[in-house]
Amino acid sequence: MKVDTENQKLEITFSGSLIAASGVGASAAQCTSLSRALNDTLNLNLTEEKINEAAYEGEKAYHGTPSGIDNTASTYGGIIWFVKNLSGGKNTMDLLQSPKKMPLIIANSGITASTTEVVADVRRLREENPGKFEKIFDKYEKLAYEAKTALLEGNCFTIGSLMNQNHKLLQEITVSGHVNDTLVDVALNNGAIGAKVTGTGRGGLVISLAENEEVQEKIAKAIQNEGYNAWRTMIG
Repeated sequence: MKVDTENQKLEITFSGSLIAASGVGASAAQCTSLSRALNDTLNLNLTEEKINEAAYEGEKAYHGTPSGIDNTASTYGGIIWFVKNLSGGKNTMDLLQSPKKMPLIIANSGITASTTEVVADVRRLREENPGKFEKIFDKYEKLAYEAKTALLEGNCFTIGSLMNQNHKLLQEITVSGHVNDTLVDVALNNGAIGAKVTGTGRGGLVISLAENEEVQEKIAKAIQNEGYNAWRTMIG
């Protein structure tokens, strides 16, 4: 951000209620808030795009080679369609709007995994069996485009089905773990339309979709009865 820290001494204090759990994007939220604070304090007049770029640099320190989606979500908010440009060019970012509000339940396993380690493991497995992984990633991409269409149409049942299919793919590439699969089963057995790992995996968070707020509450209580934290939220 071209701040001369030799001549411009800074004291930085972070505070707030955001829980740092694998998958919630806490590191991106921290990097984005720091970018905004420096921009406001030092009158840098940065655009949202530049704020996002600075936050991404901070994310690299946390994760090595992050996708960029977390800092983009933290910068712009809302529902985002994000496609990383693997050639090093500009990423695709579109803000989406669903015509229907959809209740979500976020289950916290309490286990914090290292994104850097998980990404490295998946990369190694891919190198060992490239054909298998290419097929999985092709399916993953197809599911994402189908989910985008369903979201724009407000079709929560299709989104739920796609979430379940996505979770199976995440199991295949070893991103899910035993605790994640347990939380997915608890959610589905208590009325969730769909449930899957979100974020790093091997612990961290599981996200579930409910048809209405009554079912959302049932799922959240079932997760809490198993000894895990559950957060309720809404998208759309």
